Amino acid sequence: MLVTLSPAKSLDLSPVDLTPTQPQFAQDAARLARTMRGQTLTQLRSLMAISDDLARLNRDRFRAFSDMPEAEAVKPAAWMFDGDTYTGLDARSLQPDDIAFAQDHLCILSGLYGLLRPLDAIQPYRLEMGSRLKTRRGSTLYAYWGDAIAQALNAQAAVTGTQTLINCASQEYFAAANRSALKLRVITPQFLEVKDGRPKIVSFFAKRARGAMARYIVTERLTDPDAIRGFTAGGYAYDPDLSDDATWAFTRTAA
Repeated sequence: MLVTLSPAKSLDLSPVDLTPTQPQFAQDAARLARTMRGQTLTQLRSLMAISDDLARLNRDRFRAFSDMPEAEAVKPAAWMFDGDTYTGLDARSLQPDDIAFAQDHLCILSGLYGLLRPLDAIQPYRLEMGSRLKTRRGSTLYAYWGDAIAQALNAQAAVTGTQTLINCASQEYFAAANRSALKLRVITPQFLEVKDGRPKIVSFFAKRARGAMARYIVTERLTDPDAIRGFTAGGYAYDPDLSDDATWAFTRTAA
């Protein structure tokens, strides 16, 4: 999950349009889905380290994947994903004007779809970005996406007039945004639990906090990078001593 910070604009009082949108890399998603359709159950289990039941579920999903899905077969991306980061985002409780703002500023990294906006209509799937899926472009999804995701982020930043990207994604997913091709300043919030005077990243809590940070930026309509230092959800506070130019630390006392 990535958030761009753009200059403040005048208030728009026009009705909010929450019409589902087309994913930018829909053709790539269809291409990857066809590759996944050719995987056996054994290959799916190995590729994604999942159980037999989940392998069957995902085999059936990729078999049903359509290049032109019916409306009932898709949902907006912001509501499709689960997991701790998306629990922190809690997209279902966002107001319509929050979603409209997020549509221009919040980007979701996806192994299958590359880069998604909250209202992009997608089909159910499971394909982690770190999967070693062999395609004509290489042996991993990182090789498949190359610098396409970074270039898409550059283009989106140009539209919104920003030079700053707040990285709320995991290392596995953000690695898909080729840093040599990415022209934006990247700030990565880091969330740590302090116990006995020692700060430590606890994955479960850090994931939820990254989602909550994305929500904070959206609901507060932040435009200045320095403003994210005011994030206090969950009891976190900005820690300048543990921060540097690229990584901004937020700490709290461990429960």
